[in-house]
Amino acid sequence: MDIAIWQWILIIASSVTLFFLSPLAKTTDDFFKATHRKKAPNTLMLTGSLIISWIFAKSITNAANLGLEFGIVGGVAYAAYYFSFIMAGIIIYSLRTRGGFTSLHQFLTSRFGKNAMRVFSVLIAIRLFNEVWSNTMVIGSYFGDIGSTPYYASIIVFTLLTLAYSLKGGLSSSIFTDVLQMGLFGILLFVILGSIYSSTNFTVTDTLQSGVWSFDTGLNLLFAALIQSLSYPFHDPVLTDRGFLSSPKVTLRSFLWAGILGAICIVLFSIIGVYAKAMGMQGQAAVEVGKAFGSVILLIINFIMITSAASTLDSTFSSFSKLAAVDLKLGESISFGRLAMCVLVVLGTIPIFLDAEILSATTISGTMVIGLTPIFLFWKLPAPKLSFYLSVFCGIGFGFLLVFKLIPDWCVLTEGRYAELLWANIWAAGCCLILYMIPAWIKLW
Repeated sequence: MDIAIWQWILIIASSVTLFFLSPLAKTTDDFFKATHRKKAPNTLMLTGSLIISWIFAKSITNAANLGLEFGIVGGVAYAAYYFSFIMAGIIIYSLRTRGGFTSLHQFLTSRFGKNAMRVFSVLIAIRLFNEVWSNTMVIGSYFGDIGSTPYYASIIVFTLLTLAYSLKGGLSSSIFTDVLQMGLFGILLFVILGSIYSSTNFTVTDTLQSGVWSFDTGLNLLFAALIQSLSYPFHDPVLTDRGFLSSPKVTLRSFLWAGILGAICIVLFSIIGVYAKAMGMQGQAAVEVGKAFGSVILLIINFIMITSAASTLDSTFSSFSKLAAVDLKLGESISFGRLAMCVLVVLGTIPIFLDAEILSATTISGTMVIGLTPIFLFWKLPAPKLSFYLSVFCGIGFGFLLVFKLIPDWCVLTEGRYAELLWANIWAAGCCLILYMIPAWIKLW
Protein backbone atom coordinates (compact mmCIF):
# COMPACT_ATOMS: atom_id res chain seq x y z
CA MET A 1 0.00 0.00 0.00
CA ASP A 2 1.26 3.48 -0.85
CA ILE A 3 2.78 5.36 2.12
CA ALA A 4 0.51 8.34 1.50
CA ILE A 5 -2.53 6.13 2.10
CA TRP A 6 -1.04 4.87 5.37
CA GLN A 7 -0.45 8.45 6.44
CA TRP A 8 -4.11 9.28 5.85
CA ILE A 9 -5.15 6.16 7.78
CA LEU A 10 -2.98 7.23 10.73
CA ILE A 11 -4.29 10.76 10.85
CA ILE A 12 -7.94 9.72 10.65
CA ALA A 13 -7.76 6.62 12.85
CA SER A 14 -5.86 8.35 15.67
CA SER A 15 -8.23 11.33 15.75
CA VAL A 16 -11.37 9.21 15.63
CA THR A 17 -10.02 7.00 18.42
CA LEU A 18 -9.29 10.02 20.60
CA PHE A 19 -12.76 11.37 19.91
CA PHE A 20 -14.44 8.24 21.26
CA LEU A 21 -12.05 7.93 24.23
CA SER A 22 -12.31 11.60 25.25
CA PRO A 23 -14.62 12.37 28.19
CA LEU A 24 -17.71 14.46 27.54
CA ALA A 25 -17.69 17.71 29.50
CA LYS A 26 -21.00 18.14 31.32
CA THR A 27 -20.13 21.11 33.53
CA THR A 28 -18.09 24.28 33.10
CA ASP A 29 -15.53 22.89 35.57
CA ASP A 30 -15.13 19.81 33.36
CA PHE A 31 -14.69 21.96 30.26
CA PHE A 32 -12.50 24.78 31.59
CA LYS A 33 -10.75 23.25 34.65
CA ALA A 34 -10.30 19.59 33.58
CA THR A 35 -12.09 18.15 36.60
CA HIS A 36 -13.10 14.51 36.19
CA ARG A 37 -15.63 13.14 38.65
CA LYS A 38 -14.92 16.28 40.70
CA LYS A 39 -11.21 15.40 40.96
CA ALA A 40 -8.30 17.53 39.72
CA PRO A 41 -5.47 15.96 37.66
CA ASN A 42 -2.88 14.06 39.72
CA THR A 43 0.91 14.41 39.41
CA LEU A 44 1.29 11.77 36.70
CA MET A 45 -1.49 13.18 34.52
CA LEU A 46 -0.40 16.78 34.95
CA THR A 47 3.27 16.00 34.28
CA GLY A 48 2.47 14.02 31.14
CA SER A 49 0.12 16.71 29.89
CA LEU A 50 2.68 19.46 30.47
CA ILE A 51 5.41 17.60 28.60
CA ILE A 52 3.45 16.52 25.55
CA SER A 53 1.64 19.83 25.21
CA TRP A 54 5.06 21.47 24.77
CA ILE A 55 6.59 18.71 22.63
CA PHE A 56 4.66 20.06 19.69
CA ALA A 57 5.28 19.25 16.04
CA LYS A 58 7.23 22.42 15.38
CA SER A 59 9.41 21.96 18.47
CA ILE A 60 10.55 18.44 17.61
CA THR A 61 11.01 19.48 13.98
CA ASN A 62 13.20 22.34 15.18
CA ALA A 63 15.06 20.03 17.57
CA ALA A 64 15.92 17.60 14.77
CA ASN A 65 16.93 20.40 12.41
CA LEU A 66 19.12 22.01 15.08
CA GLY A 67 20.74 18.62 15.66
CA LEU A 68 21.45 18.53 11.93
CA GLU A 69 22.91 22.04 12.00
CA PHE A 70 24.88 22.07 15.28
CA GLY A 71 25.07 18.46 16.45
CA ILE A 72 24.03 17.57 19.99
CA VAL A 73 24.71 21.20 21.03
CA GLY A 74 21.70 22.23 18.95
CA GLY A 75 19.44 19.80 20.77
CA VAL A 76 20.66 20.93 24.18
CA ALA A 77 20.25 24.57 23.15
CA TYR A 78 16.63 24.04 22.16
CA ALA A 79 15.96 21.97 25.26
CA ALA A 80 17.00 24.99 27.34
CA TYR A 81 13.52 26.40 26.71
CA TYR A 82 12.27 23.76 29.16
CA PHE A 83 13.79 25.83 31.95
CA SER A 84 10.48 27.66 31.45
CA PHE A 85 8.75 24.89 33.41
CA ILE A 86 11.05 25.35 36.40
CA MET A 87 10.54 29.11 36.30
CA ALA A 88 6.77 28.94 35.87
CA GLY A 89 6.34 26.23 38.49
CA ILE A 90 8.15 28.21 41.19
CA ILE A 91 6.48 31.55 40.40
CA ILE A 92 2.97 30.11 40.11
CA TYR A 93 3.44 28.20 43.37
CA SER A 94 4.44 31.46 45.05
CA LEU A 95 1.53 33.39 43.50
CA ARG A 96 -0.92 30.78 44.77
CA THR A 97 0.45 30.12 48.25
CA ARG A 98 1.71 33.58 49.20
CA GLY A 99 -0.48 35.81 47.07
CA GLY A 100 -3.69 33.78 47.12
CA PHE A 101 -4.21 34.30 43.38
CA THR A 102 -6.23 31.82 41.33
CA SER A 103 -4.99 32.88 37.87
CA LEU A 104 -2.45 35.14 36.19
CA HIS A 105 -5.31 37.34 35.02
CA GLN A 106 -6.48 37.86 38.59
CA PHE A 107 -2.95 38.79 39.67
CA LEU A 108 -2.51 41.32 36.85
CA THR A 109 -5.94 42.86 37.40
CA SER A 110 -5.27 43.15 41.11
CA ARG A 111 -1.83 44.72 40.71
CA PHE A 112 -2.00 46.72 37.48
CA GLY A 113 -5.67 47.06 36.56
CA LYS A 114 -8.04 45.66 33.95
CA ASN A 115 -6.34 47.38 31.01
CA ALA A 116 -3.03 45.69 31.87
CA MET A 117 -4.86 42.37 31.99
CA ARG A 118 -6.34 43.09 28.55
CA VAL A 119 -2.91 43.89 27.09
CA PHE A 120 -1.62 40.63 28.52
CA SER A 121 -4.61 38.80 27.01
CA VAL A 122 -3.78 40.16 23.56
CA LEU A 123 -0.22 38.86 23.89
CA ILE A 124 -1.31 35.35 24.81
CA ALA A 125 -4.04 35.35 22.13
CA ILE A 126 -1.31 36.02 19.54
CA ARG A 127 0.67 33.14 21.01
CA LEU A 128 -2.29 30.77 20.67
CA PHE A 129 -2.97 32.01 17.15
CA ASN A 130 0.65 31.17 16.21
CA GLU A 131 0.40 27.70 17.70
CA VAL A 132 -2.33 26.66 15.26
CA TRP A 133 -0.65 27.39 11.94
CA SER A 134 2.92 26.63 13.02
CA ASN A 135 1.99 23.07 14.04
CA THR A 136 -0.42 22.24 11.25
CA MET A 137 2.14 23.39 8.65
CA VAL A 138 4.49 20.68 9.92
CA ILE A 139 1.78 18.06 9.45
CA GLY A 140 1.11 19.31 5.93
CA SER A 141 4.80 19.03 5.01
CA TYR A 142 4.61 15.25 5.50
CA PHE A 143 1.76 14.91 3.02
CA GLY A 144 2.97 17.11 0.17
CA ASP A 145 4.94 20.14 -0.95
CA ILE A 146 3.85 23.53 0.36
CA GLY A 147 1.01 24.79 -1.80
CA SER A 148 0.00 21.35 -3.08
CA THR A 149 -3.48 19.87 -2.71
CA PRO A 150 -2.37 17.05 -0.33
CA TYR A 151 -0.59 19.67 1.83
CA TYR A 152 -3.69 21.80 2.31
CA ALA A 153 -6.07 18.85 2.52
CA SER A 154 -4.10 17.14 5.30
CA ILE A 155 -3.94 20.35 7.32
CA ILE A 156 -7.67 20.99 7.06
CA VAL A 157 -8.68 17.39 7.84
CA PHE A 158 -6.24 17.12 10.76
CA THR A 159 -7.35 20.45 12.26
CA LEU A 160 -11.04 19.63 12.02
CA LEU A 161 -10.63 16.15 13.49
CA THR A 162 -8.65 17.54 16.44
CA LEU A 163 -11.27 20.24 16.90
CA ALA A 164 -13.97 17.56 17.08
CA TYR A 165 -12.69 15.85 20.24
CA SER A 166 -11.67 19.20 21.73
CA LEU A 167 -15.25 20.41 21.41
CA LYS A 168 -16.43 17.29 23.18
CA GLY A 169 -14.52 17.71 26.42
CA GLY A 170 -12.56 20.96 26.45
CA LEU A 171 -9.62 20.89 28.85
CA SER A 172 -10.77 17.51 30.21
CA SER A 173 -10.29 16.02 26.76
CA SER A 174 -6.94 17.73 26.43
CA ILE A 175 -5.55 16.41 29.73
CA PHE A 176 -6.91 12.90 29.16
CA THR A 177 -5.62 12.54 25.59
CA ASP A 178 -2.29 14.13 26.53
CA VAL A 179 -1.49 11.18 28.80
CA LEU A 180 -2.19 8.71 25.99
CA GLN A 181 -0.21 10.79 23.51
CA MET A 182 2.76 11.12 25.89
CA GLY A 183 2.95 7.35 26.34
CA LEU A 184 2.74 6.80 22.60
CA PHE A 185 5.39 9.44 21.94
CA GLY A 186 7.82 7.74 24.33
CA ILE A 187 7.33 4.32 22.72
CA LEU A 188 7.73 5.61 19.16
CA LEU A 189 10.81 7.67 20.05
CA PHE A 190 12.38 4.58 21.62
CA VAL A 191 11.73 2.60 18.42
CA ILE A 192 13.33 5.27 16.23
CA LEU A 193 16.45 5.68 18.37
CA GLY A 194 16.73 1.91 18.70
CA SER A 195 16.73 1.61 14.91
CA ILE A 196 19.41 4.29 14.53
CA TYR A 197 21.81 2.81 17.07
CA SER A 198 21.20 -0.89 16.34
CA SER A 199 21.24 -0.93 12.53
CA THR A 200 24.09 1.52 11.81
CA ASN A 201 27.66 2.22 12.94
CA PHE A 202 26.46 5.42 14.61
CA THR A 203 27.27 5.29 18.35
CA VAL A 204 26.54 7.22 21.52
CA THR A 205 30.12 8.50 21.42
CA ASP A 206 29.50 9.88 17.92
CA THR A 207 26.44 11.64 19.31
CA LEU A 208 28.25 13.26 22.22
CA GLN A 209 31.13 14.39 20.00
CA SER A 210 28.90 15.72 17.22
CA GLY A 211 28.94 19.39 18.17
CA VAL A 212 31.26 22.19 19.23
CA TRP A 213 30.38 24.17 22.35
CA SER A 214 30.87 27.67 21.01
CA PHE A 215 28.63 30.67 20.42
CA ASP A 216 28.58 30.34 16.64
CA THR A 217 27.69 26.64 16.82
CA GLY A 218 24.68 26.71 19.12
CA LEU A 219 25.44 28.56 22.35
CA ASN A 220 23.85 31.77 21.07
CA LEU A 221 20.51 29.96 20.99
CA LEU A 222 21.12 28.19 24.30
CA PHE A 223 21.67 31.43 26.23
CA ALA A 224 18.83 33.16 24.37
CA ALA A 225 16.53 30.32 25.40
CA LEU A 226 17.57 30.60 29.05
CA ILE A 227 16.95 34.35 29.06
CA GLN A 228 13.58 33.98 27.33
CA SER A 229 12.60 31.28 29.82
CA LEU A 230 12.31 33.99 32.48
CA SER A 231 9.28 35.42 30.65
CA TYR A 232 8.35 32.98 27.89
CA PRO A 233 6.16 30.60 29.95
CA PHE A 234 3.88 33.37 31.21
CA HIS A 235 2.54 34.24 27.76
CA ASP A 236 1.69 30.60 27.05
CA PRO A 237 -1.67 29.71 28.63
CA VAL A 238 -1.24 26.10 27.47
CA LEU A 239 1.42 25.99 30.18
CA THR A 240 0.07 28.40 32.79
CA ASP A 241 -3.54 27.19 32.71
CA ARG A 242 -2.25 23.87 34.01
CA GLY A 243 -0.63 25.71 36.92
CA PHE A 244 -3.99 26.34 38.59
CA LEU A 245 -5.79 22.99 38.18
CA SER A 246 -4.38 20.87 41.00
CA SER A 247 -3.11 21.62 44.51
CA PRO A 248 -0.03 23.89 44.74
CA LYS A 249 2.26 21.03 45.81
CA VAL A 250 1.08 18.68 43.08
CA THR A 251 1.43 21.49 40.56
CA LEU A 252 4.97 22.43 41.61
CA ARG A 253 6.09 18.81 41.58
CA SER A 254 4.57 18.29 38.14
CA PHE A 255 6.21 21.40 36.67
CA LEU A 256 9.65 20.46 37.99
CA TRP A 257 9.43 16.92 36.62
CA ALA A 258 8.04 18.17 33.32
CA GLY A 259 10.97 20.57 32.92
CA ILE A 260 13.53 17.80 33.41
CA LEU A 261 11.79 15.06 31.41
CA GLY A 262 10.68 17.41 28.64
CA ALA A 263 14.25 18.64 28.10
CA ILE A 264 15.47 15.05 27.93
CA CYS A 265 12.84 14.21 25.31
CA ILE A 266 13.89 17.15 23.14
CA VAL A 267 17.58 16.22 23.35
CA LEU A 268 16.76 12.60 22.47
CA PHE A 269 14.70 13.64 19.46
CA SER A 270 17.50 15.93 18.28
CA ILE A 271 19.63 12.79 17.90
CA ILE A 272 17.68 12.15 14.70
CA GLY A 273 19.19 15.35 13.34
CA VAL A 274 22.62 14.48 14.76
CA TYR A 275 22.48 11.21 12.85
CA ALA A 276 21.42 13.06 9.70
CA LYS A 277 24.44 15.36 10.12
CA ALA A 278 26.78 12.39 10.50
CA MET A 279 25.37 10.83 7.33
CA GLY A 280 25.72 14.07 5.37
CA MET A 281 21.99 14.51 4.83
CA GLN A 282 20.42 17.83 3.85
CA GLY A 283 16.89 19.23 4.17
CA GLN A 284 14.39 18.53 6.92
CA ALA A 285 16.21 16.13 9.22
CA ALA A 286 13.33 13.98 10.45
CA VAL A 287 11.95 13.48 6.93
CA GLU A 288 15.34 12.58 5.45
CA VAL A 289 16.15 10.09 8.23
CA GLY A 290 12.71 8.53 7.82
CA LYS A 291 13.25 8.10 4.10
CA ALA A 292 16.70 6.59 4.72
CA PHE A 293 15.31 3.91 7.05
CA GLY A 294 12.32 3.08 4.90
CA SER A 295 8.57 3.52 4.99
CA VAL A 296 8.01 2.02 8.47
CA ILE A 297 10.29 4.48 10.28
CA LEU A 298 8.99 7.33 8.13
CA LEU A 299 5.45 6.41 9.19
CA ILE A 300 6.52 6.28 12.84
CA ILE A 301 8.08 9.74 12.58
CA ASN A 302 4.94 10.93 10.83
CA PHE A 303 2.81 9.48 13.64
CA ILE A 304 4.96 11.23 16.25
CA MET A 305 4.32 14.51 14.44
CA ILE A 306 0.58 13.83 14.33
CA THR A 307 0.53 12.89 18.02
CA SER A 308 2.54 15.90 19.18
CA ALA A 309 0.68 18.36 16.95
CA ALA A 310 -2.70 17.05 18.12
CA SER A 311 -1.73 17.36 21.78
CA THR A 312 -0.71 20.97 21.25
CA LEU A 313 -3.72 21.86 19.13
CA ASP A 314 -6.30 20.52 21.57
CA SER A 315 -4.51 22.35 24.40
CA THR A 316 -4.45 25.52 22.32
CA PHE A 317 -8.17 25.26 21.59
CA SER A 318 -9.05 24.71 25.26
CA SER A 319 -6.78 27.55 26.43
CA PHE A 320 -8.29 29.98 23.94
CA SER A 321 -11.81 29.04 24.99
CA LYS A 322 -10.88 29.60 28.65
CA LEU A 323 -9.25 32.93 27.79
CA ALA A 324 -12.36 34.17 26.04
CA ALA A 325 -15.00 32.68 28.32
CA VAL A 326 -13.45 32.71 31.80
CA ASP A 327 -10.51 35.12 31.89
CA LEU A 328 -12.11 37.83 29.77
CA LYS A 329 -15.62 36.85 30.93
CA LEU A 330 -17.13 37.20 27.47
CA GLY A 331 -19.50 34.31 28.07
CA GLU A 332 -18.87 31.79 30.82
CA SER A 333 -20.63 28.77 29.30
CA ILE A 334 -19.57 25.59 27.54
CA SER A 335 -21.37 26.70 24.39
CA PHE A 336 -19.41 29.95 24.24
CA GLY A 337 -16.16 28.07 24.91
CA ARG A 338 -16.88 25.78 21.96
CA LEU A 339 -17.68 28.76 19.76
CA ALA A 340 -14.36 30.36 20.72
CA MET A 341 -12.54 27.19 19.63
CA CYS A 342 -14.17 27.36 16.20
CA VAL A 343 -13.20 31.01 15.81
CA LEU A 344 -9.56 30.20 16.61
CA VAL A 345 -9.52 27.39 14.05
CA VAL A 346 -10.59 29.76 11.30
CA LEU A 347 -8.18 32.56 12.27
CA GLY A 348 -5.28 30.21 13.00
CA THR A 349 -5.57 28.36 9.68
CA ILE A 350 -5.36 31.46 7.47
CA PRO A 351 -1.53 31.78 7.73
CA ILE A 352 -0.98 28.36 6.12
CA PHE A 353 -1.80 30.06 2.84
CA LEU A 354 1.05 32.52 3.48
CA ASP A 355 4.82 32.05 3.62
CA ALA A 356 5.48 31.64 7.35
CA GLU A 357 8.68 30.68 9.16
CA ILE A 358 8.06 27.96 11.75
CA LEU A 359 10.86 28.76 14.20
CA SER A 360 10.07 32.48 14.25
CA ALA A 361 6.78 31.72 15.98
CA THR A 362 8.85 30.66 18.99
CA THR A 363 11.93 32.85 19.00
CA ILE A 364 10.50 36.23 17.99
CA SER A 365 7.39 35.96 20.16
CA GLY A 366 9.76 35.08 23.00
CA THR A 367 11.58 38.38 22.52
CA MET A 368 8.36 40.40 22.31
CA VAL A 369 7.24 39.20 25.74
CA ILE A 370 10.60 39.63 27.48
CA GLY A 371 8.96 42.57 29.28
CA LEU A 372 7.00 40.09 31.40
CA THR A 373 10.22 39.08 33.18
CA PRO A 374 10.28 41.68 35.99
CA ILE A 375 6.47 41.62 36.31
CA PHE A 376 6.43 38.00 37.44
CA LEU A 377 9.96 37.66 38.79
CA PHE A 378 9.40 40.56 41.19
CA TRP A 379 5.67 40.12 41.68
CA LYS A 380 5.90 40.97 45.40
CA LEU A 381 7.31 44.41 44.65
CA PRO A 382 4.54 47.06 44.93
CA ALA A 383 5.17 48.51 41.47
CA PRO A 384 2.78 51.08 39.94
CA LYS A 385 0.77 50.51 36.78
CA LEU A 386 3.30 52.51 34.76
CA SER A 387 5.96 49.87 35.47
CA PHE A 388 3.87 47.23 33.69
CA TYR A 389 3.36 49.27 30.54
CA LEU A 390 6.95 50.50 30.30
CA SER A 391 8.35 46.98 30.62
CA VAL A 392 5.85 45.25 28.33
CA PHE A 393 6.02 47.77 25.50
CA CYS A 394 9.80 47.96 25.74
CA GLY A 395 9.91 44.20 25.12
CA ILE A 396 7.50 44.48 22.22
CA GLY A 397 9.68 47.26 20.77
CA PHE A 398 12.78 45.07 20.87
CA GLY A 399 10.77 42.27 19.27
CA PHE A 400 9.95 44.51 16.31
CA LEU A 401 13.57 45.62 16.04
CA LEU A 402 14.52 41.96 15.78
CA VAL A 403 11.81 41.18 13.22
CA PHE A 404 12.89 44.02 10.94
CA LYS A 405 16.61 43.38 11.57
CA LEU A 406 17.20 46.82 13.06
CA ILE A 407 19.46 45.73 15.93
CA PRO A 408 22.70 47.78 15.54
CA ASP A 409 25.82 45.73 14.79
CA TRP A 410 27.64 47.23 17.79
CA CYS A 411 25.01 45.65 20.08
CA VAL A 412 25.82 42.12 18.87
CA LEU A 413 28.96 40.93 20.65
CA THR A 414 29.15 37.31 19.45
CA GLU A 415 29.31 35.67 16.04
CA GLY A 416 27.19 33.09 14.28
CA ARG A 417 23.55 32.24 13.84
CA TYR A 418 21.20 33.45 16.59
CA ALA A 419 23.76 36.02 17.77
CA GLU A 420 21.32 38.82 16.98
CA LEU A 421 18.57 36.94 18.82
CA LEU A 422 20.75 36.48 21.89
CA TRP A 423 21.83 40.10 22.17
CA ALA A 424 18.41 41.48 21.38
CA ASN A 425 17.16 39.53 24.40
CA ILE A 426 20.08 40.57 26.63
CA TRP A 427 19.58 44.26 25.90
CA ALA A 428 15.79 43.93 26.04
CA ALA A 429 15.85 42.16 29.40
CA GLY A 430 18.14 44.82 30.86
CA CYS A 431 16.09 47.73 29.53
CA CYS A 432 12.79 46.20 30.63
CA LEU A 433 14.15 45.62 34.14
CA ILE A 434 15.35 49.23 34.43
CA LEU A 435 12.10 50.69 33.09
CA TYR A 436 10.08 48.49 35.45
CA MET A 437 12.15 49.38 38.51
CA ILE A 438 12.38 53.16 38.09
CA PRO A 439 8.67 53.89 38.78
CA ALA A 440 8.71 51.28 41.56
CA TRP A 441 11.68 52.97 43.27
CA ILE A 442 10.06 56.38 42.91
CA LYS A 443 6.89 55.01 44.51
CA LEU A 444 8.83 53.48 47.40
CA TRP A 445 10.66 56.76 48.05
